[in-house]
Amino acid sequence: MKLKVGVLGGGSWGTTVASLASRNTETMIWARDTATVTEINEQHTNEKYLPGAKLHSRLTATSDIKALVSSADVLVVGIPSQSFREVLESVKDYVRPWVPVVSLTKGLERTTNKRMTEIIHEVLPGHPTGVLSGPNLAREVMAGHAAASVIAMEDPFILSELQKVFNSGLFRVYTNRDVIGCELGGVLKNIVAIAAGMGDGQGAGVNTRSAIIARGLAESTRLGVAMGGEPQTFAGLAGLGDLVATCTSEQSRNRHVGYHLGKGQTIDEIIESMHMVAEGAKSAPTVIELAKLYDVKMPIAEEVYKVVSGQGSALDAYRGLLRSTAGDELEAG
Repeated sequence: MKLKVGVLGGGSWGTTVASLASRNTETMIWARDTATVTEINEQHTNEKYLPGAKLHSRLTATSDIKALVSSADVLVVGIPSQSFREVLESVKDYVRPWVPVVSLTKGLERTTNKRMTEIIHEVLPGHPTGVLSGPNLAREVMAGHAAASVIAMEDPFILSELQKVFNSGLFRVYTNRDVIGCELGGVLKNIVAIAAGMGDGQGAGVNTRSAIIARGLAESTRLGVAMGGEPQTFAGLAGLGDLVATCTSEQSRNRHVGYHLGKGQTIDEIIESMHMVAEGAKSAPTVIELAKLYDVKMPIAEEVYKVVSGQGSALDAYRGLLRSTAGDELEAG
C-alpha cells in the first residue's frame, strides 16, 4: 500500500520535497496563500519560491490544512521555526495516531531553545518523529541536478519506508538513526554560512572562507556532540555536506545575509528585502545560549550573534576572529 504524504508549507524546500515525493506516491501540499494553491494545481509551478521550475504533474495543493492533515499517512512539516509550534498546535486534533512526522525546518524555537523534533514530540506525543536534511539547494534539485539527503529517525522499519517515499531519480536519500546530529547539523551550518558570507562581502577570499568552514564545522561538532549527536554525523551529508553547500552557493539565504552584512547593510535592511526566511539570523541567539549551557566554545557563532543582534559590524567580527588565539586544532577553541 502506498503512503499518502501531506506537506505543510509552500516555500521553496517544502514545495521541492512535495514534488519529489509525488513521483513515488500520492502527495498534497498545504500553503497559506490561495493564489499559490491555485498556481500549483493549475500551472504546476510556484514562481514566487521556485521561478522557472516545473512541479510534478501529480502534486496537488490545498488551503484546507485540516483536510490535508486528517488524510495523511506521513506528515512533512516545512514551516519556519518561529511558526512551527503554532501550526502543529492548530492541527494536532486531526493527525491520525502513529502517523510519522518529518521536519524539514533547519532552525530552533527562540522562546524555548528547542529543536523542531522536540516540538513535534511535545505537541504530537507518540508519533514517530524524524528529519530530512542535507546539502539540498531547492532550485538545483528542481533543475534535475544530482543531490543527496539524509532521512533520520530512530525506528529502523519506518525509516526504511520513508526512504522509499523521498528517494527519487537523481535525488538520493540515505538513512541515519542520529536524529539529534542530523537536525543540529542543519541548524548550525546556517550560522557558519552567515560568517562565510560576511567574509565574502568584505572580499576576504577563498582562504578565509575555507578556514571559516573548517573551524565552523569543528565548533558545530563540539556543540552537537555535547547535545547528544554522533560525531560522525557532522562529517556526513547533514553536517559537512550541508555546510559546504550553504557557505559557498549564491543561492544560500544565510550566505546572502552574511554577504550583505559584509557590504555594510544592517540585518533589518537585509531581512526586509527577502521573501524567504534565513534561519541562521533567527537561530543565532539560541545557539549562543546553548553553547553557554553546554559550556562549548563557539567563537564564530559568537561573532555572528554580535552582528545580527546589532552589537557590532561584519568588520568587527572579522577583526575579532583574527584576534582570537589559535590553539591546538584538535582541542576545543
